[in-house]
Formats: sequence, C-alpha cells, structure tokens
Amino acid sequence: MDSALSDPHNGSVEAGGPTNGTTRPPSTPEGIALAYGSLLLMALLPIFFGALRSVRCARGKNASDMPETITSRDAARFPIIASCTLLGLYLFFKIFSQEYINLLLSMYFFVLGILALSHTISPFMNKFFPANFPNRQYQLLFTQGSGENKEEIINYEFDTKDLVCLGLSSIVGVWYLLRKHWIANNLFGLAFSLNGVELLHLNNVSTGCILLGGLFIYDIFWVFGTNVMVTVAKSFEAPIKLVFPQDLLEKGLEADNFAMLGLGDIVIPGIFIALLLRFDISLKKNTHTYFYTSFAAYIFGLGLTIFIMHIFKHAQPALLYLVPACIGFPVLVALAKGEVTEMFSYESSAEILPHTPRLTHFPTVSGSPASLADSMQQKLAGPRRRRPQNPSAIYEESNPKDPAAVTESKEGTEASTSKGLEKKEK
Repeated sequence: MDSALSDPHNGSVEAGGPTNGTTRPPSTPEGIALAYGSLLLMALLPIFFGALRSVRCARGKNASDMPETITSRDAARFPIIASCTLLGLYLFFKIFSQEYINLLLSMYFFVLGILALSHTISPFMNKFFPANFPNRQYQLLFTQGSGENKEEIINYEFDTKDLVCLGLSSIVGVWYLLRKHWIANNLFGLAFSLNGVELLHLNNVSTGCILLGGLFIYDIFWVFGTNVMVTVAKSFEAPIKLVFPQDLLEKGLEADNFAMLGLGDIVIPGIFIALLLRFDISLKKNTHTYFYTSFAAYIFGLGLTIFIMHIFKHAQPALLYLVPACIGFPVLVALAKGEVTEMFSYESSAEILPHTPRLTHFPTVSGSPASLADSMQQKLAGPRRRRPQNPSAIYEESNPKDPAAVTESKEGTEASTSKGLEKKEK
C-alpha cells in the first residue's frame, strides 16, 4: 500500500517522473501551490461523497452493493499484510524486469479501474437518462456446490444504464492503458478511493482506532526507516496514488514533475470519518458534529503534512499527522459533550443486519435465486398474527362465517357476568 506524500521539488529523485540523473528547473511558487491545493481537494472529494454514499449503502437491500465490514481482528492483521505486500512488491521490482511487472499490473488495474469508475459515475449518470430509456435488468450469478450446500460466490445485479456507464469507463481505461496520462490515473484513483470509503465499513470506533494506530506505525517505519515505500511508489505504474504536476502552468497537460499522494492516505482516514457520520445519524439529533469535526481534522492533518514536506523537502508519512488529528479531535468533542461511552459502544454492523436478509444456502426447489430471495423477504416483512386472549375471540376466529353464534356467545357471556355481580351484591 502506498501511503506516503512525496514532493518532487527542485528536481529531487523522489519525483514521479524520470530519475536518470537529469535535473529540472525549480517549480514556480504558483505551480507548487496549485499542485498542493489540487491534491488536497482531490483527497477531500472521495471522503465526503464516499461517506454520504456509505450511509445509503448500509441501508440498502441490494446484495451486490453490500459493504465489507472490517472487524477488530482484520484491523490488527492489516498492517502486517500490508507490510508483506509492500516488501514483496519492492523485491519484485529489484529482481525482475520493471517493464513486465508494470504491464501485468496495468492490465489488472485496467479491469478494476473500469469497474470502480462505472460504479462511481452510475448514480450521477442516471440523472441524464430520459424517462423512456429502455432499461432492462440483468443478474450475474455464480454459485458453488449443489443442493443444500449451494452457496453464492458472485451475485451482481445490473441494468442497461450500468452497461452504458461501463462503456464510458472503458474509454477512460483504454486512455490510461495506452498513454498512462496523469488525468486518467487520477480518475481511476478517485474512483478507487470513493469505492473504498463507501464499501469498506468499520464495525465500531475501537476497530477504527486499532486500524489507524497500526497503520500509523506502518507508515512511519516504511517511509522514515527504509526507502521501500518511496521506491515502490515511484516504480509502481498503477493508479494507487493521486498525482498533480507542479509544472502545469509551464508545460500544460504534458507536464511531468509530479507531487503525489497515496490512496491509503485517503481511504484509511476516510472509512473512519464515514463511521463517525453513521454514528452521528444513529444519535438522531439532526447534527453531524463528529463527521464535520473529523473532516476538518483531516484537512488540518493533510495540510500539516504538505507544509512539513515542503519545508524539509522529503517525502512524509501522511498518516503520522492524519491519525492523531482524525482520532484526537472527535474524542475531544465526545469528552466535551459527555458522549464517549455512546461513541465507543456504537456498532455500525447492527444497523445493517435488519435491512439485509441474505441467502447463504439455496433450497432445492424450482425457481431462480432472485425469486427465492424475494419470497423470503416478503415472508420476513409480512405481519404476524397475534393470538387472541379471550374465549369469544377464539370462537370468532374459528367461526368467522357464523355471526348468529357469535352474537349468542356474547349474550351468554354478558348474562353470566350479570348473574355473578347479583350474587356478589347479595
């Protein structure tokens, strides 16, 4: 995982472009300010919109768009897995030809980028389709096993509009594959970031603290302790980072002196900020205090990262500044409002379960899996009949077509009640 913010200022070898020993003219202050401001804005967009979409995702009923919940065990193992992956990539680039590795990775991220970008633009593109657009529904279903042991592997539902979005995304994919242009790279990077914030859900605040704390140490070690992070970031020709040229004003769209921000610096704090938004909504106070606090903390942390990187002219582990800000600011607000207990006892996954009945085993009956799921959902949503509490109600329920008998039973009940009262008075 690339999680460092790198500055190619004054022709440093940490530039995103050529490293053949040639020096570049210093970037202008305007170009530097434009690059840093653009990176900051591009980092904020997927966090803001991804957090909003994560709320709708948690409340949705479409199995193909269900979020992946990160548990505390997953959070504790994630820095170790990320470290092994990073070191493995570093060794691959040292041992094997960089050209062939990047060709393989480019094809892999070409497919992933098209799917991610299609999923990102789909809600926006739906507004441009006419009302009479012929929209057909499709379902891609892969199962494993048979009979009672049949389980879903892939269950993806889509329609004709999604196919149109997929075609538009494929144009961007071909552009990236042929040119490796920084704009195409950023479109894929933004799509990956937004999808990550939307679909990766932390189950509680404690898990978020474990994940961010582990990656806090991970980022510091691999950036300051070794040159592994920066080397992989420069060698890895894949949309795992956002880049913006500092010489854009001088060279236009063909500029090549890039500053870059790893997607890990967006997605990891972003899923924690999205969790706080869902916590805000669970309080039912019509305020988003913790979301706006953590969002402002992210702006502060990333701005501090850029400032220190510019002063010291060295790549910075952005999580070194983002993690304390994104955790510390909301906790201080919770302490001031006396809601620390509510914050750490909030369970995000508890809101998802009642809305998302799933079929893990398919019964051996005729019909498609989609129709079976619909019938199960109707049964779960159907009203339950309450048991009657008195004899007359039982009789009425068992003989609904005999009104005379029901009337006679009621009169007998009233008569016996009046006789009992007369005896009590005597």
